[in-house]
Amino acid sequence: MSYRLRLSLLMLVDSVIVLCSIFIGYWLIGSTSTTLPTALIVSSIVLFVSHHVFAHFFKLYKRVWQYASIQELLSIFIGVTLSIVSVALIQLILFQTVYTRTLVITWMLHILFIGASRFSWRMYRDFIMASNKGKKRTLIIGAGAAGSMVARQLLNSEKSELYPVAFIDDDNTKQNLEIMGCPVLGQTKDIKSIVDEKSIEHIIIAMPSFKKSQINHIFKETTDTKIKTQILPSVEDIMSGKVSVSEMRDVQVEDLLGRDPVELDTEAITDKLTGKTVLVTGAGGSIGSEVCRQVCGFNPEKIVLLGHGENSIYAIDMELKNAFAHVVVVTEIADVQDEDRMKSVMKYHEPDVVYHAAAHKHVPLMERNPHEAVKNNVIGTKNVAEAADEAGVKTFVMVSTDKAVNPTSVMGATKRIAEMIVQHMDLVSDTKFVAVRFGNVLGSRGSVIPLFKKQIAAGGPVTVTHPDMVRYFMTIPEASRLVIQAGAIAKGGEVFVLDMGEPVKIVDLARNLIRLSGFTEDEIEIKYSGIRPGEKMFEELLGKDEVHDEQIYPMIYRGKTPPVNVEVIFELIRHFEDVANDRLRENVLDIAHFRVESLKRLTVVK
Repeated sequence: MSYRLRLSLLMLVDSVIVLCSIFIGYWLIGSTSTTLPTALIVSSIVLFVSHHVFAHFFKLYKRVWQYASIQELLSIFIGVTLSIVSVALIQLILFQTVYTRTLVITWMLHILFIGASRFSWRMYRDFIMASNKGKKRTLIIGAGAAGSMVARQLLNSEKSELYPVAFIDDDNTKQNLEIMGCPVLGQTKDIKSIVDEKSIEHIIIAMPSFKKSQINHIFKETTDTKIKTQILPSVEDIMSGKVSVSEMRDVQVEDLLGRDPVELDTEAITDKLTGKTVLVTGAGGSIGSEVCRQVCGFNPEKIVLLGHGENSIYAIDMELKNAFAHVVVVTEIADVQDEDRMKSVMKYHEPDVVYHAAAHKHVPLMERNPHEAVKNNVIGTKNVAEAADEAGVKTFVMVSTDKAVNPTSVMGATKRIAEMIVQHMDLVSDTKFVAVRFGNVLGSRGSVIPLFKKQIAAGGPVTVTHPDMVRYFMTIPEASRLVIQAGAIAKGGEVFVLDMGEPVKIVDLARNLIRLSGFTEDEIEIKYSGIRPGEKMFEELLGKDEVHDEQIYPMIYRGKTPPVNVEVIFELIRHFEDVANDRLRENVLDIAHFRVESLKRLTVVK
């Protein structure tokens, strides 16, 4: 129906309603006269005109009445009331009296008929939607504002495959109530019985403000039903406008971490990055690329993407140029092991801030290739740090790992030695050098999540090293925010650590992923493969001699900086190429643990 035709139809209906209301009101008060008094005729004309004026003012002809709600009803009430008041004023002026009873009855009939004419559209639509077959019967967990909005959206959407039939909420005051025609039937402990009773085919968790531990508990209840479960976006995503409340998504493993993601305050970062030149090493990696995305959100003048892999650098280069056209994006294909290349890149671009994310991080691979770990993680860090010093960089942030604490692996030991180099550089340079430690990053390359997903897709089994192995976990955006935040609050020489909550069992992650993929442990088996070389049963974020109890920033701790014997490190670098694998592994672990007598064992073994 065109707008003009719709407008004409509504005005015609309203005209009939207006005239009927006042004449019916006149007769309802008991008048038996067969002739119409002049006052009634004048009043009907005034009511007719004033109604259309106020209907236009309150946009009663522009509203989509199939979605009518309290707001529309309020507009009708105000518009009709003002029309009646206008008639009363005219009667008082022209006839020195107000026909109160007639006007009161007219007002009531006017609201009744106008409201009925509008809301009948919605009632018809709701009836059509309710009788629509083939939609999945949906249970909404959460009878609050978000759940109500989801129910309304599903009821009003012709394209949706879902139809709400019931709510579940742990609030006792909401039990046995109805929202949008759907009853609140019980609490989360009753999910399975309600699913069976109501033949539920789909479940939506509509609790965007709930803590992760609560979502995890609810998800465990829903998985017992084997019904597909989706979840609303977080409050942060809704408030930021990234998504709408109606955009349900599948439950992800990040939702089941058991703790809330740490949202860092980014306002302090603006002065450090806006209008500045930023260089990111390892810019094509999981952390490096996300750091680039986050940095570009602060409108730097230029960002330099430095990496060794051309494909990954090309991908992030194209993404940033499309998303942040106002930022100058420059690529540098270079290896951090090339000292001269690092110095020339730094000298040419003269960055204000450097985020050093390039590293080898795979524990078992570095156990078998300790020379490569030293070249990339130790010498590479030294090259980039010294180049940053010579170029006059203001802030240098190195991405480290919790595996650098009391390391048992070559990878962890080389990252700890890299931290020592950064701490030493802070003492001899005007540049502020800091390191940032965090645990395992969900979804990053080489992490357990992509491996588990591949194993599940292949039908299993999912391999877990040990049933009691635990790790700290965080998301890629969260890790990247920590890196950027550390650069903003750095004073120099610190090792920053994020408060990561409680560690998570690897086997629990595997079980959650199996359930999220729509399988049970009977269908996808979990096998234990044993602890691999260099791995620990649990990780630490700070060693005993590094702990500062107070937070220097919300959710961020600063580790103490033990004294560093940098000559031991330089001696290792001078001779590492001529040292056998086993001896090199022993040397880097000794240095990482401050066992400086290892210098005596740095003998050349051909």
